[in-house]
Amino acid sequence: MSPRRYQSGKYAAVVDHVHSARNGWRYYGQERPAFADDPNAGQESVWDYPRPPRLATDTREVIVRWGSREVVRTTRAIRVLETAHPPSFYLPLIDVARHLLRSESGSSFCEWKGPASYWSLVDGDHSLLNVGWSYPRPFAGAEALADCIAFYPAQLDCEVGGLKVTAQSGGFYGGWITPDLAGPFKGVPGSGNW
Repeated sequence: MSPRRYQSGKYAAVVDHVHSARNGWRYYGQERPAFADDPNAGQESVWDYPRPPRLATDTREVIVRWGSREVVRTTRAIRVLETAHPPSFYLPLIDVARHLLRSESGSSFCEWKGPASYWSLVDGDHSLLNVGWSYPRPFAGAEALADCIAFYPAQLDCEVGGLKVTAQSGGFYGGWITPDLAGPFKGVPGSGNW
């Protein structure tokens, strides 16, 4: 799906929003700002990631656990690499313990990826609400995300290639911070236009 699909009728406001949002960023990955950390050997700088974001396959083993429950284990992740953000990991639904997933009614909109749907984890009387999101009908350029889900790592135990994940600051963002990344990362106070 493309933002152009929305250009007529009631969706014209969506097109305006997409164009405005895409043009509203200060950094596009073309050069690191002076406040960016210099990456050490073996690190990537999130300031070298582009806008629009780049999708990259990642064959490292990714594991997501919710307490004692294994939610996903895969070597087929897709990392979304966007300027100033730690990568969000999109995991194939085929590798997810689907019996734990419950679709939620909330939604949001990304100017690069399109309309998002939200997911909770539920097991009997236990639940973790709105802990995942997906793009079932992504925009052009993000089609590989259609059959994937991403998780906010703050309340989950997540690993990438044996590296423990910490959550991106800010609550809204779902980036996965690992020791192989150099920041600073969007989400900290004052990073609204990064």
